[in-house]
Amino acid sequence: MDIAPTAPPDDELGKWEIQLRKGGLGLAVLATLWEGRLYGLEMLRRLEAEAGLSVPEGTIYPLLNRMKAEGLVAAEWVEAAAGHPRKYYSLTDRGRARVRDMARAWTGFARGLQRLLAPLEGDRK
Repeated sequence: MDIAPTAPPDDELGKWEIQLRKGGLGLAVLATLWEGRLYGLEMLRRLEAEAGLSVPEGTIYPLLNRMKAEGLVAAEWVEAAAGHPRKYYSLTDRGRARVRDMARAWTGFARGLQRLLAPLEGDRK
């Protein structure tokens, strides 16, 4: 699932799909940090591998900066044994609470929507 537009701007379904993806991106980014700290490229790779989300670097770093400003993530520069220093991100206590709340809300929404969509399952071609 690519965050970048894949459909022409006049395609209403394409616009809706882009908004859907953007809406879940904050939750996805916070969820990548649940098990421990990661640097940006690791997050991008994990989002792609585990969620099928292709997120441009120009999208994730502003999002991480906003999350840092909100107190949801902490960031620290770590010197690498070989190469350049990397900025690692981790969840704060507030971030852990937020991602739990977001996950509950997402799951409830998805379950309800799935119930509404169930009759369509047999109608797909």
